[in-house]
Amino acid sequence: MGLVPSLLSMAASTLRPLLPLREAVSSSVQSTFGDDAERFGAFLEPAGDPGWFGPDSIAWQVHADLGPMLVGGLAALFLQTLHPLVMQGVADNSNYRQDPLGRLRRTADFLALTTYGGTGQAAAAVRQVATLHRSVAGVAADGRPYRASDPELLTYVHVTEVWSFLRAFQRYSGRPLLRAEKERYLEETAFVATRLGARSVPRSVAEVRRYVREVRPELRATATALDAAAFLRRRFGRSPLERVAHLVIVEAAVDLLPGFARKELRLARPAPYRRMAVRPAAGVLAAGLHLMLGESPLLAASRARTAAEIDQTGRSPSVRADRSARRSRASSSSSPGGGSC
Repeated sequence: MGLVPSLLSMAASTLRPLLPLREAVSSSVQSTFGDDAERFGAFLEPAGDPGWFGPDSIAWQVHADLGPMLVGGLAALFLQTLHPLVMQGVADNSNYRQDPLGRLRRTADFLALTTYGGTGQAAAAVRQVATLHRSVAGVAADGRPYRASDPELLTYVHVTEVWSFLRAFQRYSGRPLLRAEKERYLEETAFVATRLGARSVPRSVAEVRRYVREVRPELRATATALDAAAFLRRRFGRSPLERVAHLVIVEAAVDLLPGFARKELRLARPAPYRRMAVRPAAGVLAAGLHLMLGESPLLAASRARTAAEIDQTGRSPSVRADRSARRSRASSSSSPGGGSC
């Protein structure tokens, strides 16, 4: 037997015991975010449309990495509790306590459509959310009125999200971005924020840091914020695997927060614990998700769409793209790699 076949045989023998674990992880992810097999079809059309970013964008790269996105997304939620008007709007109008997974899926769907969808799909998703925002308004506990469509609040929510996604990617992806790539990511994602109605959106690392310094005096942990933060940290998961993963994600998200946010939310953690326990554990979790899940069928479908061309008969390439995406799923089902959102 030659060297290469021998190595492949050894790799297969080594990874075969991981298949049951891979199936458990894949099942958990699908039950949380929805079945990719049912969702990815919308990303196959229109043929040749790269959407707002395209496959060469940094946004496609960052948003495809499930582990860092989970950590960064939760860190963003912690940060959003610190803005009294944002927090009041969530408390008054969101059913996140009754249906936390539903809210997570809706957020994930919006992110997927604006990042990977065709141009029309991305624009439609923004219009839908903007329409919803116009109906959300009220008065905070301190007497100040709030509107979900307020450009300043939209900017705050956007910055907390993309900055948290970026920092988590840098820490846990295993392939941190160069400075110019970080700038590109912030520039790309600012486009979505401005379409939603945000103003003066930071488009560089320096601008984000300046924005955080300027908005810092407005941030504080109200009783509602502390209650929401406690809810975000609650025990979650139907299996021991899910509960351990959730604990690691929570601790990694807390670790990602700036020091003032941990202090305000009463989430102080000793630095040695964060460096020597939380970060290694979160790194293992992120790497494990890569190994177990591999490339998302959604990402495969989007790549197939952008690469597709109308053939000489004028027929749509959706059949070819559908076959390509099915092959990606079949390959992921028969090997230790699979699909992540």
